[in-house]
Amino acid sequence: MIRPLRTALMVAVVALPLAACGGRSGTAQADLAASKVTTIGVNSYLWRASLDTLSFMPLVQTDSNGGVIVTDWYVNPQVPTERMKVTVSILDQDLRADAVRVAALREVNRGGQWVSAPVAAATTQKLEDIILTKARDLRRASIAG
Repeated sequence: MIRPLRTALMVAVVALPLAACGGRSGTAQADLAASKVTTIGVNSYLWRASLDTLSFMPLVQTDSNGGVIVTDWYVNPQVPTERMKVTVSILDQDLRADAVRVAALREVNRGGQWVSAPVAAATTQKLEDIILTKARDLRRASIAG
């Protein structure tokens, strides 16, 4: 309850001075794009980039206020004996490298049973990098656009 109220208050505080800047629309647009003000509880660029990145996987849970996306098990058709499940946590309203965390579970099929298997650290790091790159691209597009 406090977070939505705080976000609404922040939007009002930022919007009032910007409304007075009617003659400089480019500046106001850049200021809004650079700010951390969102209508959700986390950075909107990271949120959208995370959803885009995981769009090929079935989603089990999405919580834009808490910044959590959980996928269901995904089996790559080219490797049917392996499946992955991913959780993305967005930890901040700022667009920063340490504001997104990816956790993954991996299982392999052995004799008809799914068995836990290690996930390479590079896998989660690569997903984080993809999300951050997409988020930065979205931010740049909103400033330019």
